Amino acid sequence: MAQSTFVRARRPEHKQQRREAILAAARELAAESGVRNVSLGDIARAVGIAKSNVVRYFGTREEIYLELVLDCGREWADDVRRRLPDDGVVDALARAFDEHPLLCDLLSHSATSFEHNVSVEAAATFKRTLLVQLRELSAAIAEASAELTESEAQEVVTAAAGLATALYPAANPPPTLVEVYARNPDLAGAHVAFLPAMTRAISALVAGLPSLR
Repeated sequence: MAQSTFVRARRPEHKQQRREAILAAARELAAESGVRNVSLGDIARAVGIAKSNVVRYFGTREEIYLELVLDCGREWADDVRRRLPDDGVVDALARAFDEHPLLCDLLSHSATSFEHNVSVEAAATFKRTLLVQLRELSAAIAEASAELTESEAQEVVTAAAGLATALYPAANPPPTLVEVYARNPDLAGAHVAFLPAMTRAISALVAGLPSLR
């Protein structure tokens, strides 16, 4: 990844540019190497500044990635909305998750690590923004669906995100497990096919929730 060198940001627009550069570097590195493998130092080197300067804009590495969860989540939700008229709720959700692997990777780390090393203010902003995104997408899904109310749509989206969080790591195992599965066919069933598993699980949710009214 090409590095760029920055002078000290003083004006508000320059500070915003610096934040965007940090987020862009974190996104590119995570997409290339996986979220788990990217350190604050890696991000700082990619941007061309010291780690101590990065934390002027984001208090911790985890705060950078919470911001990316929101950015990637917004892009994913836009993709779901585009798909709804032609694909329907189940395929729109499942296929959008399948085509946004970085979001799935980020989600798999969000509750277990990202939310454990951030300020109260950053955590509150993250949760508040996430809820707005969830409500807006749920409203769009309810409008496009003959089966789901808005509250049910919200349950489906929340559960689908949880499924993606659990299924993405199982569908994208580390090299050691890839070798284990190759050498031991009896264990290969643990290697999940992401899109079929997501589609089946979301189908069950969409079919089952109205029966609980």
